[in-house]
Amino acid sequence: MNASKLSTPLRALAACMALAAAGAASAHVTLAEGSASAGSDYVAAFRVGHACKGAKATTGITVRVPAGFTVQTAEAREGWRLNAGANEVNWKAVSAQTALPADEKAQFIVRGKLTDKPGTLWFKVLQTCDAGSADWAQIPASDASAPKPDFPAARLLVSAPGGAAAVEVSEAWVRRAVPGQSGTGAFMKLKAPAATRLVGASTPVAGVAEVHEMKMEGDTMKMRALSDGLQLPAGQTVELTPGGYHLMLTDLKQPIAVGSTVPLTLRFVDAKGVASEQKLQLPVAIGAPGGAAPAHGGHQHKH
Repeated sequence: MNASKLSTPLRALAACMALAAAGAASAHVTLAEGSASAGSDYVAAFRVGHACKGAKATTGITVRVPAGFTVQTAEAREGWRLNAGANEVNWKAVSAQTALPADEKAQFIVRGKLTDKPGTLWFKVLQTCDAGSADWAQIPASDASAPKPDFPAARLLVSAPGGAAAVEVSEAWVRRAVPGQSGTGAFMKLKAPAATRLVGASTPVAGVAEVHEMKMEGDTMKMRALSDGLQLPAGQTVELTPGGYHLMLTDLKQPIAVGSTVPLTLRFVDAKGVASEQKLQLPVAIGAPGGAAPAHGGHQHKH
């Protein structure tokens, strides 16, 4: 292989190695399974892993039910009062002794039925504590470059009936590329509800978009394309980070400036061989944006 063929991957490798892997764990109230098929039964398990700022315990959780989800039942918790209605489900600790300590995690579960219409549902959750409260009710702006909300609502991606369930994409971003730079990387977190593979990607800003892996072999850092794609085990979060798995964008058609967004299409194949794709708009940054919100978009198409 001649030097010209090696130059682009080597420049890309150097660019990736220059980035520091980042991404603090989110403290938000989130759904354990953030995607499901339209028209299906769905278990909404709200994960709470912290108290409000400056508080010692969570004393109440109130879920405001969005249109598109019909409540069937809610799970009671020992030592908590439960009130379940069509529009709101509330749990309240009966005493300080039964409240949820700040250093413990728990799930508050509502079972119901999803509408036949695909799209995105936002569950707004009010968390009350022994000191103060946190209202997880903000919906991210459609502009992916806008500031990320401090108190985001819990997101549920609802895919078309019979199609592949949508893969959750969060904390997604593209590293900036200055004029003359031929390659850069895209990074994110992926969580599939069922065993799936990320098999490819495309973007109009690059001639080539490939799933790559960087890892140490002995004393040498090596990068290679994953010809069979990246496995996404059911229910597990797989991170694409500088220095690890990532999307390599080469043969760039233009500079990629901070503050802009990059359209990116991800391609997946599930265990049954059903192919799907999701179209996203990723913000451009020098490094991983702190507390990044889910990538804007998530439109999914079955093939």
